[in-house]
Amino acid sequence: MHPSVKSCRFAVLVCFVWNFASAELFAEIVDLEKLLNAEGQVIRIIEKYIKMEENRLQEIKKLKQEYGKLHEALVDSQTFLDNPINAFLLVKRLSTDWKTAQSLITKSDGKAMVENITQSRKDLKFPENEDLTGAAEALLRLQGTYKLDTSTLARGQISFTKPSYELGAHDCFELGRQSYKNGDHYHTVQWMQEALNRVDKEIYKSVEKSEILEYLASSIYMQGNTSHALKLTNNLLELVPDHPRAQGNRAYYEDAITNAAHTKRGDLQLDRDFNYSEASKADTELSNQEQYEQLCRKSLSNFQEKPNLYCEYYTNYNAYYILQPIKREILFKAPLIVILHDVVSDRDIETLKFVAQPRLKRSEAKFTISKSVWLKDEDHPVVKKISQKVEDLTGLTVSTAEELYVAKYGIGGHYDPHVDFSRKGKKNLFEGFGTGNRIATLLLYLSDVEAGGATVFTEIGVTLHPKKGAAAFWHNLLRNGEGDPLTKHAACPVLAGSKWISNKWMHEHGQEFLRPCGQHEND
Repeated sequence: MHPSVKSCRFAVLVCFVWNFASAELFAEIVDLEKLLNAEGQVIRIIEKYIKMEENRLQEIKKLKQEYGKLHEALVDSQTFLDNPINAFLLVKRLSTDWKTAQSLITKSDGKAMVENITQSRKDLKFPENEDLTGAAEALLRLQGTYKLDTSTLARGQISFTKPSYELGAHDCFELGRQSYKNGDHYHTVQWMQEALNRVDKEIYKSVEKSEILEYLASSIYMQGNTSHALKLTNNLLELVPDHPRAQGNRAYYEDAITNAAHTKRGDLQLDRDFNYSEASKADTELSNQEQYEQLCRKSLSNFQEKPNLYCEYYTNYNAYYILQPIKREILFKAPLIVILHDVVSDRDIETLKFVAQPRLKRSEAKFTISKSVWLKDEDHPVVKKISQKVEDLTGLTVSTAEELYVAKYGIGGHYDPHVDFSRKGKKNLFEGFGTGNRIATLLLYLSDVEAGGATVFTEIGVTLHPKKGAAAFWHNLLRNGEGDPLTKHAACPVLAGSKWISNKWMHEHGQEFLRPCGQHEND
């Protein structure tokens, strides 16, 4: 083969190889450029992750600080828990806030640690959601009854108690959410507004602003201010444009405003099915509730006018009390309501509480918030001793009386207005006893109460302030055997501290010669 042909073929081969190599090299350069871009994305992802981790750790540190504050305060646990704000915070930190902490920790390698804490939680019986609901309702009940200012409460300041830690935005949000669940839109607005004010000041947001605005708008609408509800909903949509509920709510509020503009007063019709007698009854009940709350608020002043009333030494013609008579204070004459001072010693009281404490059970009734237990005379000599004292002081037999009732009211603990006797026309609560109606009540105070917790008689405006060792006594039935409606009474919510009481209810049977019937129907 001619050398020129060989050289030509070689040249072609070289060109082919060069072109192929260039294509490969070009392809590699293109891929590397892609990898370079990918590296930039990785850097941004890592930076984002670091930021998220830093935020997560900051949130955990913040929670740790909140737990630390409570732990330090628990050195003086009784004083700490005397403030209802602290009681609410303690329950919240160990229920919903712990779930938040658990979620934050398990995002890293803290799963084993969380499992250990979770096990401890079971052993220690950490509060559950219903406990948080109870704590929130107690605080809201105190706020409503005693007309406590929302902003002052959020700062942890309550009269008669030491200041507590301030509430955070999420704490205020939780109280607002609880108010909303209870249909209390007035307090929902107050607490959500407080949460809104506080969340803007937080570096690490404890609650989403959009969540606050949604509740706030809904409650303001329920209060009748549709235009303001629409404004808040528009603010919410600026934060979260694709918020599904807010979009529907905005359309609803806009329609409501449009329809209201076209509605004339003459177009309104009365609801034919509306029961006006029931409405009047509801108004009366509301009035009774307001009267009860007014008496509770007045009780905080610890002052009560007692015209034409007096104190005396009292023996009830019992030989035991001749040398050491009881101090008796007349609080009201008709019905006769008296306070018997220093009837039970501190030692016997502490023994009684010691016996009752492990048996206390939470009341399931809606009209009272307390823990209670029934004690028999055979349960302890002190129980029998108190039963004997009741018989000596009242002049009534306890042979047909109910067992000794012991109750403990914590923060917010209360008992709605009620009478102790079984009323005509209603189910006889004591029919199964076979001992007749409750003829009289002796209420023994087993503790002092720092603030709140008074016993108020709503029909006659009488207030009894708890005093350790003292007992209140009154007859529930008139001489003709009818129930006395003037004995309607209630236990005001405990504002600070706790309240222990004990009741002995005497029944009609066996009292025929000890408290004879009257000779006239109106006696």
